[in-house]
Amino acid sequence: MNLLKHFSLDELIDILTPDGKPTGKTALKSEAHKNGWFHATVHIWLFTSDEKILLQKRALTKKVFPGLWDISVAGHIGAGESILSSAKREVFEEIGLELDSKELIKIGTRIHEISHPNGIQDNEHHHVFVAELKVPVSDLTIQEEEVDAIKLFDLSILKDTKNLENVLLSRFHDYYCSVYDKINKQIQNTLS
Repeated sequence: MNLLKHFSLDELIDILTPDGKPTGKTALKSEAHKNGWFHATVHIWLFTSDEKILLQKRALTKKVFPGLWDISVAGHIGAGESILSSAKREVFEEIGLELDSKELIKIGTRIHEISHPNGIQDNEHHHVFVAELKVPVSDLTIQEEEVDAIKLFDLSILKDTKNLENVLLSRFHDYYCSVYDKINKQIQNTLS
């Protein structure tokens, strides 16, 4: 394993107040998760014009939700990094796709607070984006340290996660439904 890539998994991030304001402090991601310090992440949901959603299967080595089919791309915003730069970087790192800033449509920010059984305390401000995937999945290159696989699912999976094994988490159903609505609106706007 490339030592530089391994180190980057525990990156330096900015610490935020619970309402998302900068504190001026930075810490390693592992410290923030251990202490429950608020920090920022990006979620990028990639959809196709024919109503598909790209999901990634999280690597089995991930500390939370290993092996889960999850958000197209997600990651932590590095210390001093802009939200948009982080979104573009994460998409390129995880699936090898270069997006222009104008292709990323911010649909909101959500506060996420969850304690994991392994002691990780995720207190995060998720900056959520959608973007149209305009290339075939076969053209994408996954970052094997983070991602086991990528696959297109019917967009409707965001609304009906209840009967699916290891695909999304039913406790975040309201979040997925809001993403579905925003993507559906984007698709309709493109068609009109």
